[in-house]
Amino acid sequence: MLDFFYSIDLNIFYFVNQTLQNALFDVVMPFVTDINKKPLALVIVGMLWILLLWKGGRNGKIAALLLIPTIALSDQLNSSFLKYLIERARPCHVLSDVHLLVSCGSGYSFPSSHAVNNFAGAIVLAYFLPRWTWAFFTFAGIVAFSRVYVGVHYPSDVLGGSIVGLMCGGLIIIVYNRIEHWWFNRRKQPTQAP
Repeated sequence: MLDFFYSIDLNIFYFVNQTLQNALFDVVMPFVTDINKKPLALVIVGMLWILLLWKGGRNGKIAALLLIPTIALSDQLNSSFLKYLIERARPCHVLSDVHLLVSCGSGYSFPSSHAVNNFAGAIVLAYFLPRWTWAFFTFAGIVAFSRVYVGVHYPSDVLGGSIVGLMCGGLIIIVYNRIEHWWFNRRKQPTQAP
């Protein structure tokens, strides 16, 4: 059964990594996949985060602040625990005919940290800013796709990563709602006279 699923994973990998190969994607996808390593992109993301915190209203402020524990949870859970639990080699380490467009990296493949972190952030942002749900998930999806296109992850790595990310973001939302509910009820209770 595992062989069957691996063959599907491999066929989709080759379809994305080789059949869809074109000059435009060969330029765009490495940029997208490594956007977190581009100084200008980091400055822009930082400015957007500050803008969300400053001008985003109540929901924008909450979303901006919750991104910190969300990414901390998702990244540490994935990079420090799940990858070492599963120890799946990257396709660029085991396949000889990968169309590799970025450094293969020395880490494990499953789940994709890019997918985990981006989908965790997307679900939190979408919860508080539902009008922009399409933008958050489109960006997360393009980053996840780029990981397969550049040859460093299997499709199941990014699918698994997106599920883990949604669970991490969902957990943060649940915890936030419980704390908010507790705080609201606590403030509603009348203070008792001694």
